[in-house]
Amino acid sequence: MQIFDKIGSLLCAAVVLIVSTGLLPTPARAEDAAAPPAIPAKIDLQDGDTLVFLGDSITHQLLYTQYVEDFLYTRFPDRRINFHNAGIGGAQAWDALQRIHRDVLDYKPRYVTILLGMNDGRYQPFNPEIFQTYHDDMTQLIMEIRDGGAIPILMSPTMFDARASSKGNRPRGAAMLEQYNSVLAYYGRWLQDQAIEGGMSYVDMFSMLNDLTLEQRETDAAFTMIRDGVHPDPPGQLVMAFAMIEDLGLRSQLSNIRIVPKTGGDGLNATAKGGSISNLKRTNDGLEFDWTADSLPWVVPPEAQSGADMLKLGTRASREALEIHGLDRGKYELSIDGTVVGAWRNIALEHHIELQQNDRTPQYQQAMQVVMRNRDRNTGPLKRLRDTWGTFQGWARMQRQLAANPDNADVVRDLTPKIEAAGKRLESLEATIKETEAEARKIENEIYELNQPKTRHYIVKRTQP
Repeated sequence: MQIFDKIGSLLCAAVVLIVSTGLLPTPARAEDAAAPPAIPAKIDLQDGDTLVFLGDSITHQLLYTQYVEDFLYTRFPDRRINFHNAGIGGAQAWDALQRIHRDVLDYKPRYVTILLGMNDGRYQPFNPEIFQTYHDDMTQLIMEIRDGGAIPILMSPTMFDARASSKGNRPRGAAMLEQYNSVLAYYGRWLQDQAIEGGMSYVDMFSMLNDLTLEQRETDAAFTMIRDGVHPDPPGQLVMAFAMIEDLGLRSQLSNIRIVPKTGGDGLNATAKGGSISNLKRTNDGLEFDWTADSLPWVVPPEAQSGADMLKLGTRASREALEIHGLDRGKYELSIDGTVVGAWRNIALEHHIELQQNDRTPQYQQAMQVVMRNRDRNTGPLKRLRDTWGTFQGWARMQRQLAANPDNADVVRDLTPKIEAAGKRLESLEATIKETEAEARKIENEIYELNQPKTRHYIVKRTQP
């Protein structure tokens, strides 16, 4: 009996413990009944909106941000969207907090993308204290952005390519090489949970880079898109841009033109998406029409093209299709505005052809003009601005170190002149901001003239029976 009494006492104690710690369900309270916030299916950039890219050196590279800008310039030429790159090499979440107002919120952004974490893990195996610092600083950063009236978009850190890094000149410990990619994956999944619980958009910058690298290494063991292990090269940065466009609900087909004979007559019917068709008529050896597209194809500079090929980017994100039925048997030449862009059999035209990656079309060449001018904008004034902001980051870090060691004479003696010198250089920061932004805005004005779609004249002419 004593044994059963003891068991009964233990069970009672266990029940009390479980109830007190919340392991058993408790009656729902009214405040708990509210549904959790939903993650937005897409972002909604409208005319006049500003998008800020906040990040570290990967953002400071001005590449994935540039490719996203290219997409938005060409896909939405009817609206003026403003962009600001706020990346600084070496930045951690704490560093971003130091410049959150002047470098981010003063631009009155609607959206702020956050790409941080690569440096926050400090290039070592998982350390709970280091993660806690990242956790606290990122939480505060998200709150500051929201309190500033903007919508944060959380983005996972990109992958660390241990194989590529091990072949570089920078020494890395064996444990770091083995584990750091997993550390970044963990940071990214934590961010995803924050997005889910907070109803924020989330971009997985890690998985597509990682998965494509593994896929390519099935046939090329040395393949990499991140030669130094940390900073993606242009093809990898294009993969990042596509991940953003995909996860933020921006991807769509560019246009589709379908031409068929009228039932019981000699005329033609046309249906179109992504633009309007006019002046459609038969000719002795084919047909012709005018086409006014709503947008231009998303094209990429040559240095990023291998990334586009891996992604099958044209078909997935910029499909520009032409489908023509009822042509006599034979081979047909297509010219646009007097330039021959290709020749196809009537069977191929009935199935459909795609023009988005045809560099002979005037719309492709027009889009490439946009891309090249935007590259000028990024490699010129925007890079000068980001490099100048790097001085501020060094100054802020030295100030923090000095504040943490006020009684250390060696630290005070070493840092005081450096802080004063950096402060002197920062006296020109506002002037540099104004100068570079004026230069960038001038180029952007040109871009918003170059990106306007034009009416194009198409002629389909039979050249061979």
